[in-house]
Amino acid sequence: MQNPLLTGARGARNTCQGIMSVDRLFDELGHFKRFQACLYFAAVFQAIACGIHYLASVFLVERPSFVCAPPGNVTDVLYGNYTGASLEEVLPFFKPANGPMVVRTAEGKQWELSTCQRTQRINPTDFTYEQLVNRTTEKCDRNYHYVYDHSEVYQSIVTDWDLVCDREWLAKLCQPTFMIGVLVGALVFGDIADRVGRQRILMITSLCQFVFGVSVAFTGNYYLFMFIRFLLAMVSSGYLVVVFVYVTEFTGSKVRTWTSMHVHAAFATGVMMVAIMGYLVRTWRSYQIILSTCTSPFLFFCWKFPETPFYLMAKGRLQETQVLLDSIARFNGLEPGRLRAGNLLEPEEALLEKEVAAGVAQPAEPEKKLSILDLFGTWRMAWRTVTVGAVWFISSLGYYVFSLGSVNLGGNQYINLFLAGAVEFPSYLIGCYAMDRVGRKRTCAPALLLTGMACMLIIVVPNDIEVLAIFLSMTGKFAIAIAFGLIYLYTCELYPTIIRSLAVGSGSMMCRVGSVVAPFCVYLADIWQFLPQLIVGILAFIIGVLTLWLPETLGEPLTSTMEEAEALGRKKNPEVGKKDPEEGMEMNLNQSN
Repeated sequence: MQNPLLTGARGARNTCQGIMSVDRLFDELGHFKRFQACLYFAAVFQAIACGIHYLASVFLVERPSFVCAPPGNVTDVLYGNYTGASLEEVLPFFKPANGPMVVRTAEGKQWELSTCQRTQRINPTDFTYEQLVNRTTEKCDRNYHYVYDHSEVYQSIVTDWDLVCDREWLAKLCQPTFMIGVLVGALVFGDIADRVGRQRILMITSLCQFVFGVSVAFTGNYYLFMFIRFLLAMVSSGYLVVVFVYVTEFTGSKVRTWTSMHVHAAFATGVMMVAIMGYLVRTWRSYQIILSTCTSPFLFFCWKFPETPFYLMAKGRLQETQVLLDSIARFNGLEPGRLRAGNLLEPEEALLEKEVAAGVAQPAEPEKKLSILDLFGTWRMAWRTVTVGAVWFISSLGYYVFSLGSVNLGGNQYINLFLAGAVEFPSYLIGCYAMDRVGRKRTCAPALLLTGMACMLIIVVPNDIEVLAIFLSMTGKFAIAIAFGLIYLYTCELYPTIIRSLAVGSGSMMCRVGSVVAPFCVYLADIWQFLPQLIVGILAFIIGVLTLWLPETLGEPLTSTMEEAEALGRKKNPEVGKKDPEEGMEMNLNQSN
């Protein structure tokens, strides 16, 4: 089986040459006119479902207060100053750290109930909370039942399948397993999309998202639930990966930064919908069905999506390309036939001759097979690759730690998660503006440093000031979303054509690794509540400093060779015959490394 990363790298050259000669397509038919706008918003609409399924587990595995069930019927309950006739009356006030719950059964027996054990009092004298008598303790396991507090969470997979105590780890595997499915799906569907086309993959993955999403709600056991969720993760990741390519190949270079970055905004909308549905629907099966059908209208028109002109021309299907170009022109209010598909792609030899004559390309050399080792061919490129990979990793790790951990900040967990999604909208707007004004590096590095500062400040905030902790967490999410949004484009600009797809693919792999690690990082809060923030904060600060040593790519043309890519950040200014001060300073930073 071919490595998808290598396959992407081999196709990068032809794709880039297609872009160079087809860019006039958008000059003639519009970079983002009516046809592209309708197609863009329709395709991005389904990306909402990806955000939904990625974060749905926050409430699927929610664990309410619980105690080990006593044998027999309970008639009286004591817990501190609280009394009641049933466990359900007192459970909303139960905190394991404050001691056990004392109950008396109809048979007159007294039990002290904790989360994972129950203790019987031997020959008690009266029914009081504290009593000096002999006791026998039993550990609760799968042979015992548990009593759950249904005042907040009526039903989750934890309450249905008793995923507590010695089975708690099964619930904690839910999100990491999903993220492994995301990794597999990105590899599988990214490669298949280059073989069978983007439109087919979008249609198949969106249909499977609906089918698998609804099927999850009807699973009868934990293992079937996990298997279908794994498949759901694969198709959700497949759609998200391919939709980035799809919208990019239908929009011109003038708006490509904005259109690609704002696919993330649709994902954030899905996160917000998870918070709303989690609040409104407290049974996990209904919650899952409603979330899975939110974007179902997309299924009625996704089959009408056209294939991208880039893919059609790459496959030599010029007649279909011409029909598509005429449709775009007609829909955009232009005259059909004004652009001929046959004139868009020049023969490779003729194109190369023009580039050589213009001095922008060198005569072709025998093409060699590329591997991931080529990303580390020189010390400069190795340093760049390690730093870029680290940015991919911390961006994903921080994004999901802030998102998944938002429900543990205190206050209202539903509002916290909603804010974690809503804060991404201004981050993408500001990120796009800053990228085109102050540069990629000068946007990415401060964003990571701000993330690190926010995490460190959360640690020192007193526990009773929940509002400030939530504000700092949202500040961290805002900053990390900027870095997450721009690293796609920044990576493309840092590497030459011959290895660009391999660089983006490798970075994406680091991103998936970060998303797999993130849930485990969140679970470290059981050891110390600020340990996740400490880890993300330290890594974000260190990587933010390292990013300052990357070259700036704003205003630089895309490079074609490794030599051109290595020269980024240390080029001379031909107009004045001396080094540009800004670039010279950047070169000195690189040399000092």
